[in-house]
Amino acid sequence: MPRKVRQLIADLKKAGFVNRGGQGSHRNFTHPKGLRLTISGGAGDDAKHYQERDVRRALATVKE
Repeated sequence: MPRKVRQLIADLKKAGFVNRGGQGSHRNFTHPKGLRLTISGGAGDDAKHYQERDVRRALATVKE
């Protein structure tokens, strides 16, 4: 079962990403290490497989 967009956002915030806003349902996250990531969709929507993959990769990069 896919995770919700709100869960991806919570993981990003926990890892130090900051929401810089966006237009419509898009949220632009930045990290002090220079990473940037955009998440789209409402908070209660199911996350797409590519969104989960991108968040997983971003979190792994930040841990390094």
